[in-house]
Amino acid sequence: MELDIKMVKLEVPEDCNLILGQSHFIKTVEDLYEAIVNTVPQAEFGLSFGEASGDCKVRTAGNNEELKNLAGKKMLEMACGHSFLIFLRNAFPINLTQRIKDVPEVVNLFCATANPVQVLIVESKQGRGIIGVIDGFKPSTLETEEDIAWRQKFLRDIGYKL
Repeated sequence: MELDIKMVKLEVPEDCNLILGQSHFIKTVEDLYEAIVNTVPQAEFGLSFGEASGDCKVRTAGNNEELKNLAGKKMLEMACGHSFLIFLRNAFPINLTQRIKDVPEVVNLFCATANPVQVLIVESKQGRGIIGVIDGFKPSTLETEEDIAWRQKFLRDIGYKL
């Protein structure tokens, strides 16, 4: 059996995050849309879903045309069935990841990040699948006491800690 490993780069637009995951049914598009707008109504987003059977189309939805088009384009480039991609603005993934995991069709999240992502894809004669992601850059050093103080202040400044 011959397998090829490929990489697709996902650059995150300014002031955006992305969520990349795996799901199993065409209804994913509608359910993810509802999960986002019902959890963070001010969020702007575009999402895409790669079908793995039937017409094998890239399905898209969202309330921001730029992000919707980008999600569709990048999903077509990845060409991995039963996967989804969300580009998100005016919301942080931390506010949505649990809700997305609760969507019945969702089976896995690969990453939720504002970093550039490299998606590792394996291809066989049957199709393609995501085998992992490289999220951002490799750590270079241990944090210092000053770094800890900065981290704690940052979390308070953005409202995630009292």
